[in-house]
Amino acid sequence: MSDEQPNQPHESISSRSPFLPLKAFNFFLYGAIAIFASFFPLYLQDAGMNKLEIGTLMAIGPFVSLIANPFWGYLVDRMENTRRMLILMLAGTLVLAQFVFHAQSYTMIYLTMVLFFFFQSPMFAQSNTMILGYIDGTGRKFGAFRLWGSIGWALTAAAAGYVIDRTGTTPGVPWLFTGLMGVTLIFAVVLPSLRRAADTTTVAPPGGFRAVLANPSFAAFLLLGVLVSIPNAMNGTFMTLYITDLGGSRELVGWAIFSASVLEVAVFMIFDRFFRRRLGFMMVCLTTVSILFALRWYLMSTVTDPVNIIYIQMLHSVTYAGYFYVGTLMTSMFVPDAFRGTGQALFTLSWSGVSGIIAGIFGGWVFDNFGAPMMYQSGTVLSIIGAVGFAAMGYTLYRGGHLAPLAAAGKR
Repeated sequence: MSDEQPNQPHESISSRSPFLPLKAFNFFLYGAIAIFASFFPLYLQDAGMNKLEIGTLMAIGPFVSLIANPFWGYLVDRMENTRRMLILMLAGTLVLAQFVFHAQSYTMIYLTMVLFFFFQSPMFAQSNTMILGYIDGTGRKFGAFRLWGSIGWALTAAAAGYVIDRTGTTPGVPWLFTGLMGVTLIFAVVLPSLRRAADTTTVAPPGGFRAVLANPSFAAFLLLGVLVSIPNAMNGTFMTLYITDLGGSRELVGWAIFSASVLEVAVFMIFDRFFRRRLGFMMVCLTTVSILFALRWYLMSTVTDPVNIIYIQMLHSVTYAGYFYVGTLMTSMFVPDAFRGTGQALFTLSWSGVSGIIAGIFGGWVFDNFGAPMMYQSGTVLSIIGAVGFAAMGYTLYRGGHLAPLAAAGKR
């Protein structure tokens, strides 16, 4: 595809409308990852792994993301072509998944998972960067495209639970993941070209991470995000195992995942309608979301009937979607356009990188030795600490008179 006009100040697209294939791309991308994130732990359990082994293996992804996200974020900013980089990530993920599913030993599966996560872990961050690039200057809202990811996650999980309950995790999980990832790659290829114009004022210079983290408010936001995200990552890894330990079926797992995501559509639409790009408003939102996270984990620690998890999971639509939406846009406010990919990579590292490593190892150890209720109780405590931290951060910025200048900067 031909490159676009060279003298525009932001990423531009070809004359073909990207919006329909962009929605389809998000639908199938999130559907594919829903299969992997939700049913792969069951696949490993059926292969004979215990909770700590599963948690350790899944922690490889966040660990690798500490390297992969900066690497791909830097490439996106330097190459100025988010779509092309995403196509490369998708192709690598699709190929390496076949080695993961056909590994014959623990050593081989650990090795192949390292390579798999190197391509897979940055995809969410860079897909957000791509959405922001396509809608830049169009008046379109981020949530209107991201909600298609939630629809894909919810519907795919419900359908997959039914299928896997009847076919088993093998071959159900490999077939479904491969098929959906293949369709995602096709839609990425048919998207019109997206390329930032060659303007020296927008090209990212070296030292992007230092420049981004030099903002102390953004650094504090990332650190508090780690605390709030650890229990969310523990739930993402072990919730399906918790359901089956309580006697629930694979189909029930699918419905629990469906209930967690189906209302995200409404949440994104509400945020698109009422959200205000003011830092004070954002800090209130993050504090509220953290409190709701704490409530969610406390309720999970009291469950005795696996069916109740379906209802508790509905809070995911408010907690995760709210944190994700606010965090993505807050990152775009704190970070200059030239470091857009780097900033989103750092945000992803905070809620799935560092927190994911701790969640996989610590969560697996607590689950194995003390049970799931204790794991969720520890998550309740971390979320409360995060809520207090966000409230204190908002108050500090208010007392320092920083809210108004940052809000104005966010309206670039």
